[in-house]
Amino acid sequence: MNKSKLTQLLLAAAMALPLLGRAEEAMPPDGDRPPLAGPQGDGPRGEFPGGHPGGRAGGHFGAPGLPFLHGLELSENQEDKLFQLMHNQVPYLREQQRARDKAMRALHEMRNAEKFDDAAAVKLAQAAAQAEANLTLSHIRTHQKVLALLTPEQRLQITFRQKQGGFNER
Repeated sequence: MNKSKLTQLLLAAAMALPLLGRAEEAMPPDGDRPPLAGPQGDGPRGEFPGGHPGGRAGGHFGAPGLPFLHGLELSENQEDKLFQLMHNQVPYLREQQRARDKAMRALHEMRNAEKFDDAAAVKLAQAAAQAEANLTLSHIRTHQKVLALLTPEQRLQITFRQKQGGFNER
């Protein structure tokens, strides 16, 4: 696998982690949802058929989760730094997602408990909110670090496309 493909794959994995946590929140309780594995429970979880339509084509970078970079000509050095930046944040993002998900699951279980513990519910809600705040701040900080990797001309291209409505930045 060449370096560019590996970079794209790792960036996609890093940027997909927050989406996986949000998808889990939107799913109904376990008893009401279809299994993620095969019919006998033997299939892989989270397998995505096909590939992501983004990626490097004709020398342009379009990392999943970083749509504002689509179409920019990045140097190999910029790609390497971007890869390192995204790669380094994965453990922290995963830790925060797990903390948020654990608190949300516990809150969900408390809803129908015979005896409700308000103080425990408050603590869990605060833990979930803090983890979500940490994730949001991490995404904003990462966005700023990505912008710092760009040349003034590249940032100008992004600003121009934002004003023209050339992409959706989420």
